[in-house]
Amino acid sequence: MHLKLKLENTAYTKEQLQAKQFLQIALAGRSNVGKSSLINRLAGQKKLAKTSSTPGKTRSINFYLSPEDNFYLVDLPGYGYARCSQQEREKWARLIQDYLQDNPDLRALILLLDSRIPPQPMDLDLARYAASLKVSLLPVLTKADKCTQKQKNQALKRVKELLNDTQTPILFSARTGQGLDNLLTAIKTLLK
Repeated sequence: MHLKLKLENTAYTKEQLQAKQFLQIALAGRSNVGKSSLINRLAGQKKLAKTSSTPGKTRSINFYLSPEDNFYLVDLPGYGYARCSQQEREKWARLIQDYLQDNPDLRALILLLDSRIPPQPMDLDLARYAASLKVSLLPVLTKADKCTQKQKNQALKRVKELLNDTQTPILFSARTGQGLDNLLTAIKTLLK
């Protein structure tokens, strides 16, 4: 099972964030957490979203339309990337904030977290910010294929404790497809 997705719009500025006709679910996470790989796995395509071994390639907000399900999967720029200027990081943060604030079409925020490391302060800040905006939060622990079962259990427990008011985290691997069906089910539930 996959989502049919096509890149419909790219926004680099607040002015380019025009009103959309469908509900939205946004993806957010650190620059090297695997957002593009997750999008490609969700779509069953290898090159829909550009992947790179260099973090920080997504510098815009990308709107992927799912015409069959009438919603947008919205890829937000990664945060926490150290090899760009402070000014560039602040610009991305403002763009993300402009997108999240006063967005009546935003149904949920999928927060991608690397399952191998504890959530970082910026992850927790974004989770708190989403909660302050009353945006549903779905944590997804990426790169699960690189963890032992014990490490996966520890990661799930850690995230549940830190983000106690959110949905149950989903373990996900773009490489193996682990968690794909659970994530697709969660997305469809969030859209109801």
